[in-house]
Amino acid sequence: MTQPKTILLLSGLSGAGKTTALKTLEDMGWEVVDNLPLVLLDRLLDTPLPEGHEGAQERPIALGIDARTRGFDANAIVQRIKALRERHGHDIETLFLDCAGVELERRFAETRRRHPLAQDRPAADGIAREREITEPLRRWATHVIDTTAMSSNALQQEIRTRFGQQRSSDPVLTILSFGYSRGMPRNADLVFDMRFLRNPHWDDALRPLTGQDERVAAYIAQDPAYEDAVGRIEQLLCVLLPRYAEGGKAYITIAFGCTGGRHRSVHVAERIASHLQDAGFSPTVSHRNMESAPQDALEKRRTGGPKAKS
Repeated sequence: MTQPKTILLLSGLSGAGKTTALKTLEDMGWEVVDNLPLVLLDRLLDTPLPEGHEGAQERPIALGIDARTRGFDANAIVQRIKALRERHGHDIETLFLDCAGVELERRFAETRRRHPLAQDRPAADGIAREREITEPLRRWATHVIDTTAMSSNALQQEIRTRFGQQRSSDPVLTILSFGYSRGMPRNADLVFDMRFLRNPHWDDALRPLTGQDERVAAYIAQDPAYEDAVGRIEQLLCVLLPRYAEGGKAYITIAFGCTGGRHRSVHVAERIASHLQDAGFSPTVSHRNMESAPQDALEKRRTGGPKAKS
């Protein structure tokens, strides 16, 4: 007999953030399945976990479903979920991601993607059609999040806040990169200054890139102090974070700064987040100033770097 499970059905409008929401839930330890036809849900719930995963029986399940899912019928989905709840006692909630049409049009234009329901027509036509056919799910949803004014990071934080109860002892952890030249972050709990590392800004080939580029990462890693310093920060955080959790702290923001917020801080934030994820934490990474334009004057004044070439 199928054991009762915690299930979240996640739906919404294309471009409203479903992929971001599912990825965040996966990082939080949920089992995530996207675009599974609901007729196969019973088979999924009855399928035993792979060998070595017996301890994960209580993992909640997030199911992504939208107008692209085979056999999509919003009213039929509502009835199917009701039946699963009544027959098996599953704890089923629904999340619908909404967004204003104008903002969705902007997102599709920005990414140059075609709307899945308007492959040969304007995106506005597909948005209107999708809003119409998903309306029963929106009306019935347990949670509705309007992502019109939300950044990707803000949506991640909202998902963690709403659906992190199963790990309520774990603080919501954010790893932030920033540029000192553009001001200190307002809500950081721990701040690490990366301006002691060699600065890629002064390499003409690296200046236009960011800390997410492998060439920039390799350049920074060549600093003699890099491995020892960053390694010690990783060790320190692995000691501190469980203590924060024991103390009941709900949110922790760890910030890494460099002069402009584009190279050193970005690279170190990415490395630290990867290390913490491997250690069992679920960090969200945000780069506050990565897209800011390079500014030679600021770098020279604050770091004592070489003069710009004439």
